[in-house]
Amino acid sequence: MTDSYRHKGLRKRLVDTLRKRGISDEAVLAALLAVPRHFFLDNAFAEHAYEDKAFPIGNEQTISQPFTVAYQTMLLDVHANDRILEIGTGSGYQAAILAALGARVYTIERQEDLHLASKDLLQKMGFKTIQCFFGDGTKGLADFAPYDKIIVTAGAPVIPDALKVQLMIGGSLVIPVGESVQYMHHIKRLAAGSYQTEVLEACRFVPFLEGVQKR
Repeated sequence: MTDSYRHKGLRKRLVDTLRKRGISDEAVLAALLAVPRHFFLDNAFAEHAYEDKAFPIGNEQTISQPFTVAYQTMLLDVHANDRILEIGTGSGYQAAILAALGARVYTIERQEDLHLASKDLLQKMGFKTIQCFFGDGTKGLADFAPYDKIIVTAGAPVIPDALKVQLMIGGSLVIPVGESVQYMHHIKRLAAGSYQTEVLEACRFVPFLEGVQKR
């Protein structure tokens, strides 16, 4: 895996574009500048890795466009040592961005092929604060709960109760909700049975599905 001066220059140009589009959290932008996105793409798309576009990664899944990754990460307001649950590992890129911000990441993927590939890549890249799991993300990951933050990278028809109850009091969940078109939801847990929900911009994600798909 090579991260050349050219790649770094393309990342800087991408970050400048995201800043102009309204991503104002400089720590998030620094994480996107630090993590080589082309490592997470098939060679067929590597030349386009620093365009603000989503690309297929197999199994009818995509790597989100950089703006979406930056936007969801900015909403999470990541702090060093935050315990973050990610639903939908995909390529592993979002988990890498969270880890670059100092978080301890627990990421779960329902597609076994993607789980194995992203786990291998993240290990090769030296991310020691990311733990990868194969399982049904609609159930969360109760063994390691509660979490400071939870991020979902697929469009959910409804918000799974399992995710809400796995948040710490004061924690937050960022999740796209809807079917053909979703709206980003930012949910804060105020008390044991009390949540505050903010509905934000329209977006489009692959569907958030129950169950697992074995290789």
